[in-house]
Amino acid sequence: MNRPVIILVEPQLAENIGMVARAMANFGLSELRIVAPRDGWPRKGAHSAASGAVHVLEGATLYDTAREAMADLNFVFATTARERGQMKRVFGPDEGMAEAYRRIAEEQRIGIMFGRERTGLENDEVSLADAIITFPVDPQFSSLNLAQAVLLVSYEWRKLATGRALPFSGERISPPAPREMVTSFFDYLEDELEAVNFYPEDKKPTMARNMRDIFHRLEMTEQDVRTLRGAIRALAEGRRLRKP
Repeated sequence: MNRPVIILVEPQLAENIGMVARAMANFGLSELRIVAPRDGWPRKGAHSAASGAVHVLEGATLYDTAREAMADLNFVFATTARERGQMKRVFGPDEGMAEAYRRIAEEQRIGIMFGRERTGLENDEVSLADAIITFPVDPQFSSLNLAQAVLLVSYEWRKLATGRALPFSGERISPPAPREMVTSFFDYLEDELEAVNFYPEDKKPTMARNMRDIFHRLEMTEQDVRTLRGAIRALAEGRRLRKP
């Protein structure tokens, strides 16, 4: 599957271009097109801000105009925080990337265009796009950092491309402890607690049940039981060694 192309129109700061590359690499995007960067390209500072995503920067292509940057694409989104008075479909980043995913599955080439750090895209540039992506920001403070905007879109793309799969699951490595192992642990724990007179005589049955309930709620694994039993054994043996 091909992936969306990120287009930066007249970016001003090398550091922002580098952080855009980092955001893209985080979520599996790699094709970066740069339109008339203010201070030329390549730019000092971009590589350090990319934090290792140098393959994105080194593969970046340079264009004089936005029209040239999107010439080979089939469908282009323009990102903006402002209503532009243009009759275009407007998507949130999640809906926009769902549309991109659908079109890419049909072997279309998709671009996402981002504007200048200070002023965003011009109306004529927005008019070149097929649709708009905007973000559900607070209207009292709607300005997004360039790399943040790229990150939000890249994240939504990655969720679709991977079926929302996470890099690791946190699943249990040790299997759930069998009942015999758990009850044996309870017997051991209660014997040790009784040895130090932990239970008031008239409250032992109730306190023992409460103690068991605590451990039942943990749904202990075999490793949990072994670790707890070992810790209690170490405490008990240490107590005996400290006795005069």
